[in-house]
Order: sequence, then structure tokens, then C-alpha cells
Amino acid sequence: MPSLRFAPPAPTRPGVLLLRRELALGWVLLVLIAALAWLLTVAQSRDMGMEPGTMGLALPLFLLLWVVMMAAMMLPSLAPVALTWVQAIRRSTAGRVRALRTAEFVGGYLLAWTGFGLLAYGALAATGRIVDNDPGAGRWIGAGAFLLAGLQQFGPLKRVCLRHCRSPMFQLLRYARFRPWAKDLRVGAHHGLYCVGCCWGLMIVLIPLGFMNVAAMAGLASVIFLEKLWRGGPWLSWAVGVVFLVLAVLAPFQDWLLPGLEMSDPSMDQMSMDRMRGRTL
Repeated sequence: MPSLRFAPPAPTRPGVLLLRRELALGWVLLVLIAALAWLLTVAQSRDMGMEPGTMGLALPLFLLLWVVMMAAMMLPSLAPVALTWVQAIRRSTAGRVRALRTAEFVGGYLLAWTGFGLLAYGALAATGRIVDNDPGAGRWIGAGAFLLAGLQQFGPLKRVCLRHCRSPMFQLLRYARFRPWAKDLRVGAHHGLYCVGCCWGLMIVLIPLGFMNVAAMAGLASVIFLEKLWRGGPWLSWAVGVVFLVLAVLAPFQDWLLPGLEMSDPSMDQMSMDRMRGRTL
């Protein structure tokens, strides 16, 4: 059974330089993809307001937009793991094959987040129906979302999944025993599930803050990046949990904390939908 070698013995200087160039190129490509995803997200947010529910989006379009959002928010924090995987397969694959395998790994990762997007769509659709029938219920939905997110930051699932995301080497060694069929896709999806387990609480605060709230997305992306890569990431996770719990207490009395749960002007909604019909991702 072949095993992965993450630290080849005594590499030659040309080999080290080649590896550094490949890693630098990988970082650049992932950052460029994330930057493009941010540009698309910001452009789309201009045609969409912040209101309860799915804002009239059908499921396929919602999932497309969701995947773009996840690429923008998650790829920077995924880069170290993806590039570690590239190093693991470097000695057994040629350059073009390696690039395809890396793309398959990233695709599997985004597939895991697409699955969570199905749940997010259902939650947003239910929220929209509830707030349409009872606008005052938005305060309690927002408080519940912040409370759930805050508790998640202290829960065992968060702790286990964050530990994996911060130190994935053991799992990557385990992945060496995966069967070859769609191996990179399955590895990416497996890591993506850990990431979902780590970050789902952060994502549900987009219900009260607004599904297309770019400022909120940028703030959450920064938290995710620091949680996974900064030495003080676990402490940050607890601090964010405390903030969410405080917001849960304040939400029923402070409408400004719930821009994503406020009913908007129907005439403005129609104008937004008209713009969206002439512009797609």
C-alpha cells in the first residue's frame, strides 16, 4: 500500500526551487479565484436587497450564488491544506495531472458546502414565510440564530472540527489509504465536511445580518481565516462566541442588528428583481 511522503529526504536545490515556485503559484491562483468570487458577489449584491427569505431566487440560482460566496469566503483559509495536498501528490504525478487533481480537491471541498447550501436555502425560505406572516417574529428568529451560533462556538463539534482544520496533517496521511477512484474529490469533500462542521454556526448569522450583506461576509471570512491559521484561533473562536451570545440578548430590542429580517418596500423589491432578470452571474 503506497504511503504519502510529506518531507522528501535531502531534496536537491533545483527541486526545492521548483517546489517553492509551484507553491507560490498555487497561492496566487487560489487568491485570484477568491478575488474573482468576491467581485462577482459584490456585483450581484448591488442588484439584491437585504430582506427575509431567498429574495425570490430559485434553488439552482441560489446554489450557484452560494458556491461563489463560499469560494470567496473559504478559499483563502483552504489554501494551506490544498497546497499541502499538492506536496503530498507531487512526487507521483506530472504537472498537468497535479493541477487537475488539485482542482478536483477544491471541487470536492465546494461540493460539501453546496450540500450545506441546500439546508441554508430551506432555512431562508422558512424564515421568509414566517416573517411575511408575522414581521415581529424576525426579532426572535434573529435572537435564535445568534444564540445558536454562539453556542456552536463553544460546542464539542466546533472544537473537533477546528482542530482538524488547524492541523490536517494526520487526516491527509489517512487519505493516502483511500482507493484511487475519484480520490481527490472525496478527500476534498471529506475535508469540506469538517469545515462545514467548524463554520456552520458562523454562516447562520447571515440570516439576521442578511444573505447578501457583503460587509458581514467579509467579517465572517476574516474570522474563519484567523480561526484556522492564527495561533490564537481557538481564543478568537470563544471571543466570537461571546459576541454572538451578547447579540442574542440584544437582538429582540435592537432592530438595527437584524437588517436581513426587515421587510423592504415592495416597489424596491420589484426594481431589484427586474435588474436581476437582465443580469446573471
